[in-house]
Amino acid sequence: MDCVKQFSETDFTVELPKIDIPVLVVHGEDDQIVPIAASALRMAELLPQARLKVVPGAPHGLVGAYEETFNGGLLEFV
Repeated sequence: MDCVKQFSETDFTVELPKIDIPVLVVHGEDDQIVPIAASALRMAELLPQARLKVVPGAPHGLVGAYEETFNGGLLEFV
């Protein structure tokens, strides 16, 4: 429970603009647990060198049918 509290209540928005390396942000378009607008879209705005990859129709957790899409995006990024 302590991990959930820290994860949900800690605000890193001040630190994100200081990250000066390329960062891949991957998020499922249909994530109902952590909605994309409140997380990945905002993160991509704050990271100076972010590359955002939105996986169409994907839920929270890019496994199963979405593994190949995730892996392909990761390989492209690298």
